[in-house]
Amino acid sequence: MKDIGLILGIRPDVIRASKIIKLLNNSSEIDFDFIWSGQHYSENMKDVFFNQLNTPFPDFEFNIDVTNDATTVASIIKETYSHLENNKYKAVMFLGDTNTVMGSIGVAQHNIPIIHIEGCMRSYDWRMPEEKYRKTIDHLSDRIYSYLPSYKQQGLNEGISDSIIKVTGNPIVDILDEFKDLFDSGVDYLNDDVKKFTNNQEYVLVTCHRRENILNQKSFERIVNLINSSSKKVVFPMGYATQRKLKEWGLKLNENVLVIDPIGYLEFIYLLKNSSYCISDSGTVVEEACILGIPTIQMRYSTERPEVYEVGSSIKFDPTTEALELDQVHSKANELNKTEWSHPFADGNSSEIIVNDLINLARNNEFNMHKKDTHLFKSRSSMSDIAKGDQGRSRAIKLSNH
Repeated sequence: MKDIGLILGIRPDVIRASKIIKLLNNSSEIDFDFIWSGQHYSENMKDVFFNQLNTPFPDFEFNIDVTNDATTVASIIKETYSHLENNKYKAVMFLGDTNTVMGSIGVAQHNIPIIHIEGCMRSYDWRMPEEKYRKTIDHLSDRIYSYLPSYKQQGLNEGISDSIIKVTGNPIVDILDEFKDLFDSGVDYLNDDVKKFTNNQEYVLVTCHRRENILNQKSFERIVNLINSSSKKVVFPMGYATQRKLKEWGLKLNENVLVIDPIGYLEFIYLLKNSSYCISDSGTVVEEACILGIPTIQMRYSTERPEVYEVGSSIKFDPTTEALELDQVHSKANELNKTEWSHPFADGNSSEIIVNDLINLARNNEFNMHKKDTHLFKSRSSMSDIAKGDQGRSRAIKLSNH
């Protein structure tokens, strides 16, 4: 039996967990498997990140049906459950809040302890699939690594035990620090069209991928209008799902917008570092921009990362409502470019903190922390309370039997 099975599935997972994977791989005190869920599967959405970040490739890779969210989640649960029938671990670890973390349901069916990196983030917006996913896995987990004390408090407010949640800081700081000397080489990975387009020019970088933005025609139209209203050149590495919806709805981008296929990490950070500001709906990108001192326009109705607003690195653009003065949105972003802020994401030791804790848990065989005393709801859910006269709950149970 190995200590940990680590299941990841999308390119931001590879980026954020890169140092954690390498530390685990180099440790003689912990034995683990790296498993890829298959949520992202194309070379420029997956393999390029392993290569550029010098991260070991997965030991296992699931074959899943990515037709839609329902088939993806169902496949991941099934594949995870089946994998655990033949591969034994003391605990299984996930990162983030995407379809992949719903594999935790398959883990829970085997009664194997669950570890969640990036725990207790909350947008309090149940329309977001990610909000459902992150709340599900957090309440299944035996160990939660939260990036900030405010995230931990959100978990405590939901009845998750203090003993389960450990504040670590954000591993994305570690990655930006580790590769800071390589980011300028990102220009070498860009094609000649991008180099020529951005050479000695002010430009805005754009990313857009969220379901609530690209699957809602009105919201997507407002985003396209925002991009087209830029007086600067715009570079838009566009995911394939976004490209399909742009074409399906007949939306047109102006000639000052250069659309390119998804790119690797080094070239993306190169473009981000040298942009005037970034327009994005990505949680990871707004964190990276905040750390690098680049302003962002965050295209979100709600966010699980309000701290970027609090420190003054980002402004909000809500695609669900009509913005009257788009030029003012761009003006505010340009004004932020003249300001400075301190990011709140810790000092670059988060990966070591997480791995050291995992080693201690493995050494002391303490992965299974999900005990009766770890949830505030234990007394309310026990049959002993009914026997003691919890009439309201008894009545609810009787009614449910009719």
